[in-house]
Amino acid sequence: MGEVYRATDSRLGRDVALKLLPEKFARDTERMARFEREAKVLASLNHPNIASIYGLEESNGARALVMELVEGVTLAERIKGRPLPLDEALPIAKQIAEGLEYAHEHGIIHRDLKPSNVKVRPDGQVKILDFGLAKAFEGEACGEEIENSPTLSAVATRMGVLLGTAAYMSPEQARGKRVDRRADIWAFGCVLYEMLTGREAFGGDTTSDILASVIRAEPDWTRLPASVPPRVRELLRRCLQKNPKERLRDIGDARISIEEALSGTPQEAVVLQAGTVQPVWRRLLPWAAGILLAGLASAGVWELRPRGPVGQIVHFSFAPPAGDSLVFLPSGHTSLAISPDGTNVAFRVWHGGTSQLYLRRMDQAEATLLKGAEDGGAPFFSPDGQWVGFFADSKLKKISVLGGAPVTLCDAPNARGGAWTPDDTIIFAPSTVSGLMRVSATGGTPQPFTRLDSSKNETTHRWPQVLPGAKAVVYASGIEFNSATIAVASLRSGDAKTLAIRGGYPRYITGGYMVFERQEGLYAVPFDLEKLEVTGSPFPVLQVQAAPQDGVAGFAVSETGSLVYVPPGETITKLAWVNRKGVLEPLEAPGRDYLLLRLTPDGKRVVMAIREKGFVDIWTYDIGRGTLTRLTFGAGDNFSPVFSPDGQRIAFLRLKDAKFSILAKPADGSGSEETLLPPQSVRSSPTSWSPDGKFLAYVQIDRTGKREIWVLPLEGERKPQPVLASQFDNYTAIFSPDGRFLAYMSDENGRDEVYVMPFGNGSAKWQISTNGTSGGPVWERDGKQLFYPESRNIMGVDIATQPTFHASTPRVILPAKAMGNLPSGPLGFNVSPDGQRFLIRQQSNEGAQSTEINVILNWSEELRRRSASGKD
Repeated sequence: MGEVYRATDSRLGRDVALKLLPEKFARDTERMARFEREAKVLASLNHPNIASIYGLEESNGARALVMELVEGVTLAERIKGRPLPLDEALPIAKQIAEGLEYAHEHGIIHRDLKPSNVKVRPDGQVKILDFGLAKAFEGEACGEEIENSPTLSAVATRMGVLLGTAAYMSPEQARGKRVDRRADIWAFGCVLYEMLTGREAFGGDTTSDILASVIRAEPDWTRLPASVPPRVRELLRRCLQKNPKERLRDIGDARISIEEALSGTPQEAVVLQAGTVQPVWRRLLPWAAGILLAGLASAGVWELRPRGPVGQIVHFSFAPPAGDSLVFLPSGHTSLAISPDGTNVAFRVWHGGTSQLYLRRMDQAEATLLKGAEDGGAPFFSPDGQWVGFFADSKLKKISVLGGAPVTLCDAPNARGGAWTPDDTIIFAPSTVSGLMRVSATGGTPQPFTRLDSSKNETTHRWPQVLPGAKAVVYASGIEFNSATIAVASLRSGDAKTLAIRGGYPRYITGGYMVFERQEGLYAVPFDLEKLEVTGSPFPVLQVQAAPQDGVAGFAVSETGSLVYVPPGETITKLAWVNRKGVLEPLEAPGRDYLLLRLTPDGKRVVMAIREKGFVDIWTYDIGRGTLTRLTFGAGDNFSPVFSPDGQRIAFLRLKDAKFSILAKPADGSGSEETLLPPQSVRSSPTSWSPDGKFLAYVQIDRTGKREIWVLPLEGERKPQPVLASQFDNYTAIFSPDGRFLAYMSDENGRDEVYVMPFGNGSAKWQISTNGTSGGPVWERDGKQLFYPESRNIMGVDIATQPTFHASTPRVILPAKAMGNLPSGPLGFNVSPDGQRFLIRQQSNEGAQSTEINVILNWSEELRRRSASGKD
């Protein structure tokens, strides 16, 4: 930007830095006028970590900036290709962040942050130089000055110029786009990375190579020293997100992260480099010590006893963070995963009204929230344990264990599990009615991996696991535990073979055992990993939380032989009325795991699905008489009951022998069942009966896993008709009381919202909810209001249909706190005929639901001993 001299201000008696502007620049009247305006703004900055601008002087046609003289070396001179010690780098980074934070709060962006623009005084104080001068020097047409600007790596574009030295430019700068303070956050990440590694985050032989690296490449994260704390690793990843919308939004957050890292103990700051594994004794030591001390404290004994060999089997458990609860999905399982090296556990909880993914290191006492993984389920780890794959918003995604924004890889509309191969490919089940697919862990178009075999009546492949050695994948073919088969497929060819056992959710554990779920519990069987064959007889091992109707069990195993699992338990809920003033009136219905509540039109009876001992059946409850009556008796699992408009019949979904059908039965339990929709491999769930009794609305999952809205005419030919089928998920369609409209849920705008559309008349639609919804809509009996849940609150919207359809702004009708202790999962409720009371489920203190995750270190050794002894 010109020559810089050390000078003396004779009037004030102080040393200053005098920056002479290039002659060609100083002669440009328009440019200088703009520069003077910018310089006045910059001169207003007054912060100890920002070098001040004192003024702009002119003498004999020469122009110069008068600036604060900062003694010391630049950060670039301090680094010189060598990493700085952590206790030196972090205080410097903290001061840089403080200076940026102050400037950003005053609306000023640096635009050219780099090590050579940071000076470290002998007393350790950091000063950021040339703050905002990149913008001040920018002209309307400065392409001709590029060769004269060693500091600005600028390229003229239609939108302006690229400002900032290439290696520290944000991707949006490199593309010539307008920038905001997130460009400084990117540059801060580059500077911090260089301090910690001694190398630029993005390099190349030419400016073009560097810019290409900025836009497309990732920093070499393995260069980070092992001593870098997890908070700082997470901060780096968040700063260096290429999409500015996914980048850290406030440099103040960076300052806080660094302060937290600086306040931690050295032991807390030490983490493993990517791809390395701690010795077993080091992984076990914190837990073993904790268990030992807890036992001694409770017994009042302080005698230290030998702890046994390294391979000792250790049992312990941990609970989710205070105020959170484990997620038990409607299908009855919790999302759970353990990293291959056994050091990290990922689990899903209800947190603040939404489901979240947490990570817990085995050697740390607290779990860490994976921000950005909201509503994420079915987690699985990358082979190096540095990434967590998961499914959310009908997509397959991944997120770093160090934090940062999640990365969307591909569509997965109704996924059932994934597994990550060592060659950076992900094998996953995109839907409930498909074979397995494979996709690059960097994203792309999925390709088939396994195909359903119609000759074997296969309807689904799900819950894959990559076997050690990366030669094959094991998975379940089928849903119900006792009828599902277990198969292995070659990773190279995709050729599959069925194992000589039946069960679901198969997992191989180091030591030579295949573990799988049956209706009676978890089993293990000796397994030859080379021949991919069962070599012994299955034996029962323990009971875990399981969901027979979805073929999943709540456990995970590591390659180090450890097990994490959730013990069996069922949510116990009670039924209650709550009026619009928040007054609760409990019903006398016994405590059960109620899954869905539907009232008869007169509000006198309730129909619901109840889960008991892993099975689901349909029951009715007479509110006046206080009697609970069972309608179905174990002929498969039965879900989604809906009353006919006269309350005399109930339609419901049945899952039996991996087939789905819709049946109807008299509501009083008499008479036989009528098949409305014959068994088929795709799931079809009834959602609403039209007021005239002529149509049954239901949701069908297509072959790609997308949900569609259909209706089944109940007169004439009874030929099913699609109502809403698109590239989006559309589901939970409910007829309005006059039958003219359908309220439904859709994710067409990127999240679940409630919509209304005419039934059988036109293609209009109206969005009702404005901030997402966590459950299906419910009409008031007169059709003048529509209710839905949002963050566990019940929201209400006034509806008018004349002269045209109109919906009011949503408002909270009942806050969650007015409804007491609600169970995990979306809020299920119904409204009384007069619209003044809501029927809800409340969590009961009688609940037997598990609240902890159990861990068994070296569980494979326990299996070996049990197998050798022949004991079950």
